[in-house]
Amino acid sequence: MAKEHIEEYLDRGMYGVKETKPEERRYYLTALRERIEVALTKGQVMRISPYEQVVANIKNVRNGHLYLNGEISYPHLSKYIKIANQENVPFTIVQNHHSETDIGLVLTGSNGSEDKDIFIQN
Repeated sequence: MAKEHIEEYLDRGMYGVKETKPEERRYYLTALRERIEVALTKGQVMRISPYEQVVANIKNVRNGHLYLNGEISYPHLSKYIKIANQENVPFTIVQNHHSETDIGLVLTGSNGSEDKDIFIQN
């Protein structure tokens, strides 16, 4: 094995695989911006009733995954978890105490795009 390969192998073992766009992933609850279908702020997730646009996106997403901010209490997250479970969309509650984000919910899918506005306006 060449010396560079050995050093790369040891670095991967000690520090993990290099991550693309780490700041973007921290802000968007581990998701990449180009894969996002829709996103909500923490305050929007805490609204009593779920946003209909988010519900429609969860029902129609292809290869989707729902990411929820673990800093938000479970009763606020549960309405979106229930819908994701009904539609067989996997979800992850992201606990990231090392970054600051105002994002509360991210839905990714195969149709995400850099071109469209992913945020819902109140």
